[in-house]
This record gives sequence, C-alpha cells and structure tokens, in this order.
Amino acid sequence: MSAPKRRGSPRGSDTQDDLLVRLFADHYKDLVRLASLLLDDVGSCEEVVQDAFVKLHTLSARPEAGKEAAYLRSMVLNGARSRMRKRMVRQRVALAPVPPASSAEEGALERLGGEALLDAVRSLPRRQSEVLTLRYYLDLSEAEIAGTLGISPGSVKTHASRGLAALERKLTASGANEATS
Repeated sequence: MSAPKRRGSPRGSDTQDDLLVRLFADHYKDLVRLASLLLDDVGSCEEVVQDAFVKLHTLSARPEAGKEAAYLRSMVLNGARSRMRKRMVRQRVALAPVPPASSAEEGALERLGGEALLDAVRSLPRRQSEVLTLRYYLDLSEAEIAGTLGISPGSVKTHASRGLAALERKLTASGANEATS
C-alpha cells in the first residue's frame, strides 16, 4: 500500500504539510502572544492563530520560501484586528441599561452648575475661552489647537493654564457667594 498523497508541492526536502507542522511547532505560542496584544481572552487568540494556519494551508498562491512566518504574523494581526472591530460594533449597538431617573432637584442643580460654568467660560478673555473650548469640548490636542488658532503650542499651554486658573477662581467665588446668601 502506498503512502497517501500530500497536498502541495515539496519545498526542499519538506512537503507543504511538513512545513506547516514545523511552522506550527515553532511559532504557535508566539503567534498566540501576538494576538493577545489586541484580544483579551486566550480562546479568541488561539482561534485567530488556528484560522491563520488554516488559511495558509488552503492558499493556492503560497508565500515565498522562508517568509511563511511573517505571512502568518500578518494574518494573525489582521484576524485579531477584525475580531476587535466586530466586538466594538457589537458594544456600540448593544442597548445600554436605562439609568435610574434623577429627581427634579438634581436636574435643576446640574443645569445651574452647567450655566455657571458656561457663564464663567464666556467671561474669560477670548483666546483663553477658545483654547479651553477646543481642548475640553472638542478634545483637540495642543498641536491641533495651535494649528486651528494659528498660535504656538507654548501659547496654547499658557492660555489653557491661565484660563483654568481664572475659571477656578470665578467658580470658587460664585460658590462662596451662593453659600452666604
């Protein structure tokens, strides 16, 4: 009885199946660790690595000899990224639990506090107000704010620091005034 035919063509003295077995033995643990940089559970990491080996085995166009490990690493990274994207979509789409309703008094106090903050920001010098708005409302970096306003990053830091200090003084003073009334 003859040996069963192996899939693929031989490379050197190894057949394609022998090459995959050797790659699996040499790189499996490292590939699982690589996948764990993006995924948070071992089961998913192992599945991504196994999928990469299956894809490599079923490819009609094989990677160049000696570059199989790099090809596997690339497939593992792409598979892990794909899983993370799917998870993020599922989390975004999942319905969030409804938070308990707050009392009318809490809502009124929050609106008053928000209005006081807005009034304090509006009363700042124009540049400080712009920098704080871009930084904390739009979450822009110092470099992005500097580019938007046409000023240096050092000026952004200065305006932000002075604006925050002025806001603290104004809000502390208004809180003290409300406490005495």
